[in-house]
Amino acid sequence: MSDMIGKHITAGRRTGQLAALAEEFIYSNGAEPAFTREGFPSCICVSVNDEVVHGIPGDYMLQPGDIVSVDMGLILGGYYSDMAISAAAGDASSEAQNLMDVTEQSLREGIARFKKGNHLGDISHAVASFAEKNGFSVVRQFTGHGIGLELHEDPQILNYGRPGTGPELKNGMVFAIEPMINAGSWEVSIDDNGWTARTSDGSLSAHFEHTVALIDGEAEILTA
Repeated sequence: MSDMIGKHITAGRRTGQLAALAEEFIYSNGAEPAFTREGFPSCICVSVNDEVVHGIPGDYMLQPGDIVSVDMGLILGGYYSDMAISAAAGDASSEAQNLMDVTEQSLREGIARFKKGNHLGDISHAVASFAEKNGFSVVRQFTGHGIGLELHEDPQILNYGRPGTGPELKNGMVFAIEPMINAGSWEVSIDDNGWTARTSDGSLSAHFEHTVALIDGEAEILTA
């Protein structure tokens, strides 16, 4: 699904058009949108530039160089999945491209610590340490989460923390790991619509996410 959406993130396309494409894709593949069941007013979140997460698709027309973060969730066979990508509508500035690259790699760093015998804090620490050493900040108000028969299950997966802390990681665990990384301050504010979170200082933000299962001691990405 992320590949399908990614190729349609282009300048001149309205964010509502991305939602329509996503909804058609989800239903045509025998699935159901997860976010609308949770009360969100669209099947996907589309967050642009300083919007961190929970952007509501609508009439906004993407401009060249916009950072577009798309968060997608669906239900198939009674189980939930959750994923997110960030991409530029056209050529990105060097700052924007670096932010997206670092955010995606911070997700990889977290997934690499999702191993039997490690602890939840190992994932959290890996995400933050990679982002921060590259000069970016980690959003603290929103977290990853367990996922399965519900969209949001325990435990919360912070994108910052201390290694060796928290529950021990065991086979059968399924997590949605999702760093949200800002170019400026980590703080966010919520728009009057009650959903959309944006950076408090107007800086750019990026978001990547995968649903990952721990199988035979190693992480398997279910939303690749």
